[in-house]
Amino acid sequence: MIEKATSNYSAYSLDVPGCAGTGATVEETLQLMKEALEFHLEALDEIPQPKGLDYHINSGEWEFEKDSLIAQIEVEPIRKAA
Repeated sequence: MIEKATSNYSAYSLDVPGCAGTGATVEETLQLMKEALEFHLEALDEIPQPKGLDYHINSGEWEFEKDSLIAQIEVEPIRKAA
């Protein structure tokens, strides 16, 4: 989820609580959010299964502002040390 703030953009993950990022542009925010997701997921013992965009849009669990941007971000597979 990306939202316009006063002087930048902020993003947070609907599927990964606590994972967030900010940037000066939408593009920068998407890139920083991707990096934040990869970093955040590496630290988790159990990776949450994504619910998907349709779920988040239609579930009523979230209230979206009219100018909110919802994006699906693909991340690299996580390789945990053996």
